[in-house]
Amino acid sequence: MRCSLKPFAVAVMCALASAGAVAFQDADPLKAIVGSYLEIQAQLAADKFDGVKPAAAAIATNAASLGQERGARIAQTAKAVGDAKDLKAARDAFGPLSDAVIAAAQGHGKDLAGVKLAFCPMVNRSWLQKDAKVRNPYYGSAMLECGDLKDLKK
Repeated sequence: MRCSLKPFAVAVMCALASAGAVAFQDADPLKAIVGSYLEIQAQLAADKFDGVKPAAAAIATNAASLGQERGARIAQTAKAVGDAKDLKAARDAFGPLSDAVIAAAQGHGKDLAGVKLAFCPMVNRSWLQKDAKVRNPYYGSAMLECGDLKDLKK
């Protein structure tokens, strides 16, 4: 009896692990996207442009693994941020990227630890951030704390 249960138990464990792997594969690209997105948000809030292009490229790469339906808009808007020639153009392109990433994060169904949703009424735009204080990527140091924070709702 013991020998016949062992292969069955191994098969069940493998099936459960495979099911878990599918769920993690689904979640990991979004977490990576949000991580790179937060790098861009922090760069723009600090009036910096240096780290924007590599983070945008990482977002586009990870978005491709979400599949055409879920990842196309994120990849397209990330490419626009990566193609920006200066800080102003990156900030302009960041709005549509924010919309796409926020929609994906809200549809994710799981918490993204510590990520907050922020809104700036001056530009009528939202973004995600981790900081406890508002760090506005659309204005940077000119109006760094312009906006409101709330928890990211699913």
